[in-house]
This record gives sequence, C-alpha cells and structure tokens, in this order.
Amino acid sequence: MSLRPRKLAATAGSFAAATALIGLAACNKPPVPSQKQAPAVVEAKGDGEPTKPWVGATSGVPLETAPPNVPQAKAAFPGQTRAAAIHTETPIQITEVAGDFDEPWAIAFLPDRRMLVTEKHEGRLSIVSPDGKKSPPVAGVPKVDGKDQGGLLDVEIGPDYAKSKLVYLSYYEPRKGGNGLAVARARLADTPAPKLDGLKVVFRMEPTLDSSKHAGGRLVFAPDGTLFVTLGERSILEGRVQARDLKSDFGKIVRILPDGGIPKDNPFVDAPGARPEIWTAGHRNVLGAALDSKNRLWVAEMGPRGGDELNLVERGKDYGWPTIGYGEEYSGKPIHSSTQAPGLEQPVYYWDPVISPGALAIYSGELFPEWKGNFLIAGLSSQALIRLALENDRVVGEERLLMDRKDRIREVTQGPDGAVYLLTDGSGGKLLKLTPASKPPTQ
Repeated sequence: MSLRPRKLAATAGSFAAATALIGLAACNKPPVPSQKQAPAVVEAKGDGEPTKPWVGATSGVPLETAPPNVPQAKAAFPGQTRAAAIHTETPIQITEVAGDFDEPWAIAFLPDRRMLVTEKHEGRLSIVSPDGKKSPPVAGVPKVDGKDQGGLLDVEIGPDYAKSKLVYLSYYEPRKGGNGLAVARARLADTPAPKLDGLKVVFRMEPTLDSSKHAGGRLVFAPDGTLFVTLGERSILEGRVQARDLKSDFGKIVRILPDGGIPKDNPFVDAPGARPEIWTAGHRNVLGAALDSKNRLWVAEMGPRGGDELNLVERGKDYGWPTIGYGEEYSGKPIHSSTQAPGLEQPVYYWDPVISPGALAIYSGELFPEWKGNFLIAGLSSQALIRLALENDRVVGEERLLMDRKDRIREVTQGPDGAVYLLTDGSGGKLLKLTPASKPPTQ
C-alpha cells in the first residue's frame, strides 16, 4: 500500500475490502478567498521566538482552497469538511525549550512540571526540565522494533503516579514473525541516573504481523482509571481487511484496566469470538486522541489521500474503514465502495487534501482564552498546528498556525501551566512552548 509522502501533504467476522469507484455527485469547489493582511510580528522576550498566525483566508469563507483529491466524494452533512477560516487574535510567542531530539514522539508531564519525552527509533526516554536540561537516557526501556514508523511511541504517567510512580509506554514490540504494538508499565526511579524498574507488558496487539506501519499507539487514561489504546490496521492488505473483524485488534481502539485486565462493561466482552478489549472498530491509524470536558474520547485519524478524519468515539461503534471513507490510495486507485453505509459511523470532520494528524489536544487552559474548548492537532505533512472550533459537536472554524516555520509537528499537548507544548518531527526535533506574547504598544 502506498503511504503518504513525507513532504506532501457489531459482529465478529471478517470482510473483503471493496474496490469499486465512488459513484457520487461532484462537490462544488469553494471559491478562492481573498487574502487577509496578517498582524505584525510581536517581538519575543528572553529565549522566545516571535511568530504570527497564518492567515490563509478571509474569516467566514472556507480555509481550504486547494482542489480535493476525490472531488466526486460528497460530504454527508454541511460543515463536514472545508470549514470557515478563523484567526487567532492573541500574538503567540514560541520558545525552544530543548532540541536535538531524534524522531521525538510524545510528551508526558511529571507532577513537578518536568517532562518525559520519547524518541522513536532509538527507543529512548528522557526527562526534560522546564529550562530544557535533559537527563541521561532512562534505563530499562523495553527493546523496540524501530524500523520505519516503528519504535517507542507514547508515554503517560499512571493516574496514581504520586503513590505508584508508574509510567506507561507504547511501542512496536519485536516478535517472532514480525511485531505488534505493546503497552508496558514500570516504576520510574527518578534519580540522577533514572531507570524503569519492574517493567511488565500489560497489553499486546494480536495477531503478530510483519509490518513496519500503522500500529497506532496513543494512550489516554479515562477518569474511571481505564486506559484507551489506539491501534492501526498495519497498512498492508492482510491487516487492513481485519479492521472491522472483532477477532483481531487491528484497526481498533481498545479499553483495558491499568494492569491489563478487561473492564466488565466493555461492549464485546460476551460476544462469541470477539476480543474483549475492543471498544470500537473500523479505524485506519489513530495517532491523536484526547478527552473533552465531558470526558468523551475524540480521535484524529490518519487516513488515505483525501481521507483524514476527526471522530467522536462511542462505545461499541464501527467507524467503517475500509468499507466507507472519503479518500483514495496514493496511487489514485479507489478504496471504498461508498462514503456512507448503514450501521457505520460518519466522521465529524474530514480533510481533503489531508493534514496528516500526528496528535490531538483539547485546550482547557487560561493563557489562550480564545482557544478554550478548541481542538489542537499536530500536522505532519501540513506542517502546521491546526486549530478547530466546534459547536454542538460540529466543526465551525479551522485555522492553520505556525506554517511559516515549515516544521512537521508530531506532538501537541497542554502543560500544567496552560502553555501549549509541541514536538517537531524528525532528526533534530525540538521541544517548543507556545505562550501569549506581549502586544506591541499602540502607536
């Protein structure tokens, strides 16, 4: 299966992936909007770097003006794609907290505001202080399969960290015959030479497959202490056709207890042949996941060309991959028989062309009042921080920030100080902090 270029951009049982062309009416291409003058750059203080919001369209008209990859695909409801442009009024200051990371992937905050940062291919975990000082690599990290999209991925501290010191990691676990996503937990010995003690695998994606792609990997703890783990369908056809098969973990979001046990109220616990950890099915490759103010799980899902999605994840539902969708193969060949089908969920929003979502945060801090309740998505091929405004669970506005930097953004998260923290992707990755900049004096 062709992958996105780096610079572009409920019953148990299996089914065959459909390959018929989508026979839907073409959408009208939105008019190309006029460009709006961006505000002046505000000088940053200290080590901060000034920036400005990217203004790509006049407010109230669609932000996206590029031709769609799949013009014959028609949205299921108004506002499902190409939302109106919105613009941040607050001047933003970017501070580089630390640099020289090799393929960084995730950030987790310790109670004292230091950060755990993972580096993918080398399977490295470090502790970074707010002033950017890095610890020696944490010892005791599990061995990872670091090829291609593989390696050490997400990190989260346990809900009871203050007492248990437990840290959770997701990673590509090397196995006989291939690999699979695993989740392990261990106690962090927070010493000058930090290490993980008592490492135990609490979850293993099954079955094993020889693929270096699409394993998902985001970890989200719910208020009830359960742990959501996002899983991809492994990209290759052998895995893809299992995305809606409840006998397989591929293409699923699973819900487990912190020790790896199965919650009794999972939707398929009593379904014959189904894996009891499954929460939802029919996903391609979920790399962004976050809880909203109502503790509902939202995900930003890496789709095919023209088919990235934002989904509200609800217990036991099937999100349709690869039966339905709005994209196509990167070769231009069709994937889906239709964009809609009975019993299969529609995305709340989709992008055509794609943004390549790497992470998702829902802002709740005080530093950026105009962002409160907004969704922030790390854009990889789009080289942007994407901001979405929602009303009644529908996207009503979209913004692309930081595009002047031309950074692939891998991670976005909110810090305990209300600042927004980012990781840029690739070799030489940076840990960045976004705060409001002081406004220039009125002339």
